[in-house]
Amino acid sequence: MNLTNWVLILAVALISLTFFCSRAPANWSIRNRARRATGTRLLAQAVLSFWTALLVVGRGLSAPGTSASHVSPGTVLVGALILIAASCYWSIRGRKLLKPRRLFSAP
Repeated sequence: MNLTNWVLILAVALISLTFFCSRAPANWSIRNRARRATGTRLLAQAVLSFWTALLVVGRGLSAPGTSASHVSPGTVLVGALILIAASCYWSIRGRKLLKPRRLFSAP
């Protein structure tokens, strides 16, 4: 896959994320807007981390003869797994912040 395709995939993912997550009603308080912005930022970090993991695996393992060929495939996969774990963490935290706060808790 060409590097231009990777960049286009990232651009589409980030644009769609910001379009769907950053919309907030005009009557929201500053606190709710800050929660929404933080949740959107965490989801953008998750997208970037997941995209980087896919890029590392796609370009690092399938492109023999590049300058990074001295790195073992196990090291590449461990690095990608760490990036995917960070992506999952940020995704969970971001989705929690995008949910509306509960006013009353039921017993």
